[in-house]
Amino acid sequence: MPIYEYQCGSCGDVQEVIQKFSDAPLTDCGACGEHELKKLLSAPAFRLKGGGWYETDFKGGNKKNLSSNDNQAPAKGTNNISGSSAASE
Repeated sequence: MPIYEYQCGSCGDVQEVIQKFSDAPLTDCGACGEHELKKLLSAPAFRLKGGGWYETDFKGGNKKNLSSNDNQAPAKGTNNISGSSAASE
C-alpha cells in the first residue's frame, strides 16, 4: 500500500498515511480537527536503475543505457589473450 502525505490548509500540519488505492482521500486534520486536508504530490523514494525489461525490450535505438562489449578496447599495457598466461615458456 502506498504512503500518502497530507497537509492541513488551516494549521499547516503534515501527516503521512498508509492507504489503499481504493480508499477515499482524508479530509479531517488530526491536529486541529478542521476539514482542510489536501493530498500532497511527492516524489517516489526509489529509482529503477540498470538493465532490465524496459532497457532491453522496450526502449528504442540510441536511448538504451546498456554498455556494449564490441566498442571496448583492452587497457594499455595488457595482453588481450584469453585462457593463456602472459609469460612465455
